[in-house]
Amino acid sequence: MRLLLSRLLLSASLAALSAPALAGDAGGDASYDGDPILVIGQSQGYLATDSTTATKTDTPLLDTPQSVAVVTREQIEDQALRSVGDVLRYVPGVTVGQGEGNRDQITLRGQNTTADFFLDGVRDDVQYFRNLYNIERVEVLKGPYALIFGRGGGGGIVNRVQKTPSAHGLFVTGEGSVNSFGAWSAALDVNAPVAVGSALRLNAFYEQLESHRDFVDGERYAINPYIAFQLAPDWQAGLSYEYIHDDRVTDRGVPSLACTQPCTPGPLPGNRDTFFGVPGVNRTGLDAHILKGRLDGRLASNVTWSTTVLYGDYDKFYDNAYANGAATSPTGTVALAGYSDATTRENFIAQSNLVADLALGGTTHKLLFGLEYADQSSANSRRDAAFSNATLNLADIVYPTVTFTNLLNNRVSDVNVFSAYLQDQIGLGEMVDVVVGLRYDRFEIEGVDIAGNNRRFGRTDAKWSPRVGLVLKPAPNASLYASYSRSFLPRSGDQFLTLSATDQNLAPEEFTNYEIGGKWDIRPGLNLTAALFQLDRTNTATPNPANPLQSIVVDTRTRGAELALTGRILPGWQISAGYTYQDATRKDDETIRLGQVPEHQFALWNRYDVTPALGLGLGVIHQSSQFAAIRTAPTVTRLPAFTRVDAAVFWNVSEKLELQLNVENALDETYFSDAHNNNNISTGAPLNARLTARVKF
Repeated sequence: MRLLLSRLLLSASLAALSAPALAGDAGGDASYDGDPILVIGQSQGYLATDSTTATKTDTPLLDTPQSVAVVTREQIEDQALRSVGDVLRYVPGVTVGQGEGNRDQITLRGQNTTADFFLDGVRDDVQYFRNLYNIERVEVLKGPYALIFGRGGGGGIVNRVQKTPSAHGLFVTGEGSVNSFGAWSAALDVNAPVAVGSALRLNAFYEQLESHRDFVDGERYAINPYIAFQLAPDWQAGLSYEYIHDDRVTDRGVPSLACTQPCTPGPLPGNRDTFFGVPGVNRTGLDAHILKGRLDGRLASNVTWSTTVLYGDYDKFYDNAYANGAATSPTGTVALAGYSDATTRENFIAQSNLVADLALGGTTHKLLFGLEYADQSSANSRRDAAFSNATLNLADIVYPTVTFTNLLNNRVSDVNVFSAYLQDQIGLGEMVDVVVGLRYDRFEIEGVDIAGNNRRFGRTDAKWSPRVGLVLKPAPNASLYASYSRSFLPRSGDQFLTLSATDQNLAPEEFTNYEIGGKWDIRPGLNLTAALFQLDRTNTATPNPANPLQSIVVDTRTRGAELALTGRILPGWQISAGYTYQDATRKDDETIRLGQVPEHQFALWNRYDVTPALGLGLGVIHQSSQFAAIRTAPTVTRLPAFTRVDAAVFWNVSEKLELQLNVENALDETYFSDAHNNNNISTGAPLNARLTARVKF
């Protein structure tokens, strides 16, 4: 099936290209202006002005009826952000999870996920730590987005937009950095025109990881050649290959401290650097090969077509020991547990979109029709850990020996997804826009639980996902909007490897979002946004705090408000600021609060250029207290509130050399940044500095 679909897509591409090529031979204008060959969206410093991600059409963010936060490349470099987690800590409304020390994991509007990540609008759902070395911008779309992205995405999605080749000219950027923990990295970004309208871009990096935590280190590197070319007038193609290698210590933080009387437990104090795994055993590694092809063209003056095909081959292992209970006292004991987990995944995803601009009866229409096919094959095995001593004595730490013996799980699964979607962006004069759309998804999973007596499991779901949005524009630089959207999540979860006999008889979980808001371009380059939202999740399966290996089923509701100011305050002053309030509870009992959802989040980053050569940066992150898991009992751990201050100095030595010094946690705040559950809680890093040198040719 995969090979057949590949041939069909290739045939369709060649057929579509033949007509424009002949037209060019007959005298069509084949000139090229030297802009980026594959357009990815426009930005002005920290402010993004449009995006193709939220609607799959080139639409100003001012006209998009949902909340969208964009972190541009300029802001990523100014803050020396190294990972998706670093980026999202400065996006209010998103809580970064620990991910058991081996993957990106976030909570968006109360919805915890490891799979709602995308690369150029194509699903990137494997569990790993994503890189930024070849990324132009990171877009966070909030609220259900099933119309555009399909299953999941209940609280929103995170989309990384890849750097693309440019025919504008040759440029080379080299970057090196080192921090006060001893970590260092080097990166290269080369763009070279190959011929008229064609270019090659090569991004590569290497990073040696070090940490404030005992025994925690690692390395990662990647390379990404990307070639794009003008095939004919109004037709462009691109081919990207990426290899990723990541090998690091898995660190699941510190446990909580057991209560000696009725109380709410908190993280174990005084052990910021203590490693609650086993040195030499805790390790995770990933090797990934990602091949992406893209074709964009114009079928008529008002009709465009694009197709993206992605193939990914992922091989990952994860060995870990971790705290499996609360510490009895600061000098007492902690129980340990562990397992070894190995996963392979093959993803084949093909996505094709047709966009037509029409004028009918005094109204304008931007019609989107899309098809998507995905075939995702997974295999996973897990072995239990046997310890020479499964208790860690904090008064005199002696790490045990560990072997991985009993086979707990051995599963294979295959997921096939077919999707069709239709969206219409209707312009009713200059002041009113309406966005309506409907998506059909057929999600089929088949698998075998080999360790469970070869039990076969499977389920097929066919779901419709609607979206309705209204945009009122009282002025050309301002909009008010209201939106309704719905999404779903099949019972096989984020990674398609768990489907019990009970779960496979249950309908998918559903997410329903209501949002109203406003967007105002105060002046060119400065934007203010505000939103109120309510997200209901029904038939929700969530880990039981008393036993994380089991789930409880609840309905939840998240209500909240967002406020953001982004752009240029003064000619030399850029800002990215946001505040989010969230109230996330069970619908039937508001005393039961969802885990990893702080009520208040605030993030502010400033850059002020004192002179053309000297700039200063100042950032603040504040997060109110949060529960490590859904609070169904007083024994659930609460992470205390914290405020972190970051700073930076920028020095443009010359046109070719830039130096910058970034200081994280400048006031040396002791804090707990995130968690996975009650007894896997990450400690925030102490004051540390990173020196970066960037050379441009």
